[in-house]
Amino acid sequence: MLQMKPKLYMETSVVSYLTARRTKDLLMAARQLNTHLWWTEKRRRFDIRISRFVWDEAAESDLEQVEQRLKILKPLPWLQVSGDSAQLARTLIKNGPLPSQASLDAFHVALAAVHGMHFLATWNLKHINNPAIADDLRETCQNAGFHCPVICTPEELLSV
Repeated sequence: MLQMKPKLYMETSVVSYLTARRTKDLLMAARQLNTHLWWTEKRRRFDIRISRFVWDEAAESDLEQVEQRLKILKPLPWLQVSGDSAQLARTLIKNGPLPSQASLDAFHVALAAVHGMHFLATWNLKHINNPAIADDLRETCQNAGFHCPVICTPEELLSV
């Protein structure tokens, strides 16, 4: 019997860590290393998706970095923005745990939830993968009729 791969939405910070220049900051260097390990050793275990928001964010900044990010993202299928995902993103800000300046982060969570992703991979520890708001994110998605994906870092996905 063919087993389906778990569906994973890859948020922009993951591809940014994949292509970032080496750093002397130990925490950042460890995150870069673990992101590379996940990408090279484990990514094929997942059905990875992105969105136009990931593409647009990855296309900003230093041209050399942009080229590298878009080369990685190009083969990945996109999740489409729908009325449901736009509504859930608004709800995550209006009634949920995200501040108004985190509208793109709300869309990342909403797209992953509406499209039934099992995982949302991110290094955004402020607005997306923040344990202080995790319960509220799940509850807001659930109240809207959607299952919130497991929100985690590539490091956490090394054991999946």
